[in-house]
Amino acid sequence: MDIFKKCYNFTEAREAQAAGYYPYFMPISESCDTEVTIHGERKIMIGSNNYLGLTHDPRILEAAEQAGRKYGSGCTGSRFLNGTLDLHEELEQELADFVGKEAALIFSTGYQTNLGTIASLVGRGDTVFTDRLNHACIIDGCQMSFGEVVRFRHQDYENLEQRLSKSDPERGKLIVVDGIFSMEGDIADLQTLTKLCEKFGCRLMIDDAHSLGVLGSELACSAGTTGAGTAEHFGLTDQVDLIMGTFSKSFACIGGFIASEEAVIDYLKHHARSLIFSASMPPSAVATVHAALNIIRSEPERREQLWKNTYKMHEGFRALGFNIGITETPIVPIIIGDTMKTFYFWKQLFIHGLFTNPVVSPAVPEHSSRLRTSFMATHTGEQLDRVLEIFERVGKECGVI
Repeated sequence: MDIFKKCYNFTEAREAQAAGYYPYFMPISESCDTEVTIHGERKIMIGSNNYLGLTHDPRILEAAEQAGRKYGSGCTGSRFLNGTLDLHEELEQELADFVGKEAALIFSTGYQTNLGTIASLVGRGDTVFTDRLNHACIIDGCQMSFGEVVRFRHQDYENLEQRLSKSDPERGKLIVVDGIFSMEGDIADLQTLTKLCEKFGCRLMIDDAHSLGVLGSELACSAGTTGAGTAEHFGLTDQVDLIMGTFSKSFACIGGFIASEEAVIDYLKHHARSLIFSASMPPSAVATVHAALNIIRSEPERREQLWKNTYKMHEGFRALGFNIGITETPIVPIIIGDTMKTFYFWKQLFIHGLFTNPVVSPAVPEHSSRLRTSFMATHTGEQLDRVLEIFERVGKECGVI
């Protein structure tokens, strides 16, 4: 059999394109923070993870340009060999300080961070416990490990405890969860998780991709918080063993890092295949993240504005009758259920000037297709009012509300 046969038989995408309902790989020709241009038309962007609105900040663009001129366009090698710059090591120490850990290690993407960390730490004779709605890179990291993988129902910690109680006490155990779940917008309950870790002798890893710059010691920003993520939000930094973060959300770039005890980071430096056998983050990206971190620390008002916008949209969508599930964060799913109805709703919103993300199975459970919207600190009140106005009109026309 020809290995390409599966490719020739895959026609769903082309059929959707022909019907005018294909929503993916949309080419953006120009971007200006909260708005983008697609096919010559301006759209309000409510599908981006640019939570703090930093992608167009002139200080960040300047830092990237200066680093490129000093170090060149790329490192052309892995961190293990010729790809480590002083920029990498300086940023690693600042990230470790930011999240309250001894050391940190930068990977080229957040995806690679989870692959390398989980697959390196979970070996034969170990067990990793993972929430069923964890991000795909956590799932893949678990599958790439040589350990036993145990999945528990989403945020069902009684189910997790049952599974932990059946596990061999002699096996090494790691629990991995998202801090903020990327398709639901809810927050992991670290208070319960840390108690379970203590009871059963587990280590705890938090994927803070969507939490850094967003969560802190309280949802409403205050002068004493830094936006250091889920552990800071719960005041449990010392009880979380591994904090993972990405740079493709609040940090306005690409890449990822893991932070933990110095001995753990040293082990990962010498065992994580996705680090050792991949080219390192380019200088401009490292400088971008460094500049973003400085802004996150020095301008807490950005996070405060993000939460004002978040609460406005939670209240607005619910008042209109939309089902936004259990979200607690700037990630606001508009749950439709039916896949084709979701695509039709997306298309009508797009025509009316909104960029949203349709998400269907297997990215979410069957019969829970949705539009994943997310909001930024830099969305204006006028833009958000416009979003709600369009959603109301199109929602009624499509029979969603």
